[in-house]
Amino acid sequence: MSEFHGSASRGPAPKPSRTPPPRTRATGLRHRLAELRGADVPAKALDARALAALAANPGCRRRAILDGAGVDKAKLASALGAPSGFGQSQFALTRGNAFEAKVKADGGAELLRLAHTRLDPGAEAPEAAAVPDLTAQGPEGRTARTALALREATRAGGWTLLDHPMLALDVAGSLAFLEPDAVVVHPDGSWSVVEIKSFPMLDGSADPAKVGAAARQAAVYVLALEDVAARLDPAAPRVRHRVLLVCPKDFSNLPAGSAVDVRKQRAVTARQLARLTRIEEIADALPEGTCFAPDRDTEELTAAVAAVPATYAPDCLSTCELAFHCRERARAAGAVTRLGRPLRAELGGLTTVEDVLAAAHGELGDPDDPAVAALRRAAALRAEALQEARAREVAAVCR
Repeated sequence: MSEFHGSASRGPAPKPSRTPPPRTRATGLRHRLAELRGADVPAKALDARALAALAANPGCRRRAILDGAGVDKAKLASALGAPSGFGQSQFALTRGNAFEAKVKADGGAELLRLAHTRLDPGAEAPEAAAVPDLTAQGPEGRTARTALALREATRAGGWTLLDHPMLALDVAGSLAFLEPDAVVVHPDGSWSVVEIKSFPMLDGSADPAKVGAAARQAAVYVLALEDVAARLDPAAPRVRHRVLLVCPKDFSNLPAGSAVDVRKQRAVTARQLARLTRIEEIADALPEGTCFAPDRDTEELTAAVAAVPATYAPDCLSTCELAFHCRERARAAGAVTRLGRPLRAELGGLTTVEDVLAAAHGELGDPDDPAVAALRRAAALRAEALQEARAREVAAVCR
């Protein structure tokens, strides 16, 4: 009692401190990316298709920061007045979903049969495979549930099919959540990625360009699976580098499978992703108040996008929603990147068409530079050819 009265005589107790906990580096980055995206704009998930395209053009800081911040580039392109037709049609999506449902029917019996035939013919037949429930709250919860299911399936042996698992991959300081069509766990404990596509496989082969795109996408999943495997004890399971590609057979709706080796795509993707400038470095270099929310004024959005350097190439037309906007800016600046990456690599330090023409005419550049010497030699050959053509025309007129 005396203690109570003593404390009361000293006045009211001090209020507890309301100082917020210190912001960590990760928390600060997430807050900064949310500001760039727009406070009320939901983040767009970064999928394997986008990661494969990002890895194919690692020098493009514009795509890196927009994808890292979860900006919807299709809406941004429309707000900038340069909408793109990039992406699948609704008909193609519906057809693809229907085919995937058919492949995974009956507990994935047909899919597992193809995996056994194409990837692991020496293993026991998948007569009774496990299909664990991967339901969880949010992408983080689904990622953890997927890792647990993979661990349990590896220890149990036998065939296991994971339908739409969730994987996570760190990309330039930002976490990307990836959802492959399926992952198969083999009886020996190894893991394989399954890609289900709606383009046809005619006479056992499909369009090489589409197969290549699918392989690059699957390589991203392989990298994410390797991260999961590396965290399992005591021994990391083997992630197979031959993935199963499932497509409609000929002109039917019957599934056909093919084993695709993605070692080359995996190595290239890993190397290119490692070269990406870290997201926080790009964000820190932007002017204060930069925001890519599509409801902003067009001039403000144009200035925000222009504040981030881009590396446009014709390949972007099939991989990026902002391609039309970037192409227009590249043309206005006379950038040689719009002529293609191979040509850009041959020109060395000559970055604009104006510089290239000046170097060819002897007005710019070091004569000992191989690119400058080749341009001047080409210009001389062109002038010689034109002179000979004019001489033939004059001779024909005189006759």
